[in-house]
Amino acid sequence: MRQSSVRGDRSRRRRREPDAQELGWDDSLYEDKGLPPDAPGWTPPEGSAVPAGDGEAPAEGGGHRKGGRPRRGKGRKVLRWTALSLAVLIVGAAGAGYWYYEHLNGNLRKAPRSLGNGLKKPDPNAFGQSPLNILLLGSDGRNSKKNIELGGARQDADRKPLADVQMLLHVSADRSNMSVISIPRDTRVTIPKCTDPKTHEVYPQTTGAINESLQHGGPGCTLDTWQELTGIYIDHFMMVDFSGVVSMADAIGGVPVCVDRNVYSHDSKGHGSGLRLTKGTHPVKGVQALQWLRTRYGFEDNTDIGRAKAQHMYMNSMVRQLKKDAKLTNPGELRDLAEAATNALTVDDGLDTVKKLYDLGGDLSRVPTKRITMVTMPWQYGPGEEYVVPKPGDAEATFAMLRNDTALDGKDQKKKATPDPKPSTPKDQLNVVVQNGTGSTVTGPASGRASDVQQRLAGLGYTAASTNSVLTSQADTTITYREASRRGDALAVAKALGLPKSAVRESSSATGMRLVIGNDWRAGVTYPKKPGDKPTDKAPASADALNGEKKGCMTVNPQYTF
Repeated sequence: MRQSSVRGDRSRRRRREPDAQELGWDDSLYEDKGLPPDAPGWTPPEGSAVPAGDGEAPAEGGGHRKGGRPRRGKGRKVLRWTALSLAVLIVGAAGAGYWYYEHLNGNLRKAPRSLGNGLKKPDPNAFGQSPLNILLLGSDGRNSKKNIELGGARQDADRKPLADVQMLLHVSADRSNMSVISIPRDTRVTIPKCTDPKTHEVYPQTTGAINESLQHGGPGCTLDTWQELTGIYIDHFMMVDFSGVVSMADAIGGVPVCVDRNVYSHDSKGHGSGLRLTKGTHPVKGVQALQWLRTRYGFEDNTDIGRAKAQHMYMNSMVRQLKKDAKLTNPGELRDLAEAATNALTVDDGLDTVKKLYDLGGDLSRVPTKRITMVTMPWQYGPGEEYVVPKPGDAEATFAMLRNDTALDGKDQKKKATPDPKPSTPKDQLNVVVQNGTGSTVTGPASGRASDVQQRLAGLGYTAASTNSVLTSQADTTITYREASRRGDALAVAKALGLPKSAVRESSSATGMRLVIGNDWRAGVTYPKKPGDKPTDKAPASADALNGEKKGCMTVNPQYTF
């Protein structure tokens, strides 16, 4: 097949000692045994919470394209997990004492969440709930002897690492479902201006492969790049390198994976991860797990697209394995998991303690496996098939679903159709505050948007409309209100301006009625309808969705079998 190529401080300062309630455990849980939680004979009591993790890994070097809840009975295992295996984390470890809690905190590496993108965090819904978005990154850095040994390419030891695996976890506001979207590492995007937080070097805005964004100041710049591309506000990031993947995979144990024929990812030109498996299902861990996650040559058409599918299969299998694995109640093994996770991870400054990661694991553990959906960003080849770009229509539709907190599996509970409420306030008495939300580090703000639309509203009879001069940034235009009784008024404003009903949102944090003009409406006084734009309740076919409960085998490329 034709192939095309692209480039592929720790703080140990003492903190205030958290109390038992804050950390989620209580010494009284093990008093009856007379054992501290790190003693050999100690096991967690019925009902105590112990988290676990789920994960992803960095990609193969080079750049070629084409060519749990608490256990309450025998049937319920204790589980708290998060991607990159991380949340296997933190558990029982904490029960071992404050010194160990501080030790684990010291293991974590931290970096700033964002390097300049000011995308606004969406308002919570009517119930005060907000979705959670976490960016998972796999670094290909060869900055240690172990990483060179695992990743090869010794000549790249001094090169800044690339973010060769990038996935976004979107957990719904009600925690009923999770959607995971991968973006191929050589997707051509706009990388915004970023400033390195350590050296203060300024990297100007540029266009390049999305994996290069990590070289522009670190993971905060990759997060900013994702926000500019997708319009999705991202709460946190987590990053791991080659050696981190191996240590996490060893601590978790074997994860079952399947191939439809014998595979050996290696050729005479040196391409391949070295993965060698016979046909069927095998448990992989350690180096072999890393090989699976990095394999491109040998799966499907030898591209990053097949590799993303293999990563999705591994993650789904890991979640299923962790949910049924009784060893998660063994304190010694849990300590190994906690050590591996905290040593492996670089996190943003909002996830800088074990307690925060533990709470995050609790949120993620509430999602049932059957409501996990993994997709790859719909894409198409750019000129010369040297790189890929987001597929027009389908990519934006997928991003919009996540921005609107719509599950990609199409299984959101359908609301019964009811007549729209009538307006309850006379137009000339309705106080609508209009705000310019077109701030963007890439395109810059569109000036005058608030006043232009406010004048349009006045011309339509909404003479009490006013403006807020503070510039903000969001992808979609929205109208938010607080009381359900105001929905009729909000819908009337939306209809007058040509906005879709999906723009109208009840929020527990709203203080009045607010119209924010987003980057989807940067000009004109009537909302622009785009050809073919219509709401969707399921990921497009081009996203290649994979359900968390589905088991399958990777298709092996005939060129890499034996």
